[in-house]
Amino acid sequence: MTNKLRKMGEEVNKKRVLRLMKSMGLVTMYPKPRFNAASKEDYKYPYLLRNLEITKPNQVWGTDITYIPMATGYLYLVAILDLFSRYVVSWVLSNNMEVDFCILALENALKTGFKPKIINSDQGVQFTSKAWTSILKQEGVEISMSGKGRCWDNIFVERLWRSVKYEEVYPKEYATTIEAEQGLSWYFNFYNLERIHTSLGLKVPKEVYFVH
Repeated sequence: MTNKLRKMGEEVNKKRVLRLMKSMGLVTMYPKPRFNAASKEDYKYPYLLRNLEITKPNQVWGTDITYIPMATGYLYLVAILDLFSRYVVSWVLSNNMEVDFCILALENALKTGFKPKIINSDQGVQFTSKAWTSILKQEGVEISMSGKGRCWDNIFVERLWRSVKYEEVYPKEYATTIEAEQGLSWYFNFYNLERIHTSLGLKVPKEVYFVH
């Protein structure tokens, strides 16, 4: 990125580029840092979505964690998305990367009375942990995991993150956790109930998730 900007005539150094990318929440597409990688004791599962036709709600849920830039530091957001309807089934914001907030999101999703046939995630330590996988096994949900560094295996959740950040997070520049909670709560309500998708025939996620 630094070299590209220099070729465009910008006088920048690597430190400034890194600082600006961090403030904008921009990351390059390579495997996540080691603190998010699964340990040898964790459980890994194959990727089940290759060539799978998703034809109805609650057939497949996808989940992932993203960074929410703040005035000082970051918060961490996990969401569970129905891949057929693009409906956000649940989400939780946290100030740390411990597995608890992912478990809470999963429990909240299951409390809706629905559950997927398959749930797909990356191989992050939260999703390979016994705490996470044991709940899914108990519920009879098949576990699918994207390959290391293969963000496109979870492309629908990646698209959700892009929408969240460019339509809500970056314009607002949250200063406090309360602001972030309120802003994201408003946005996910808007996303589920009002944001039309061309891929859904100009319907909103709620129309497809509950009516299809």
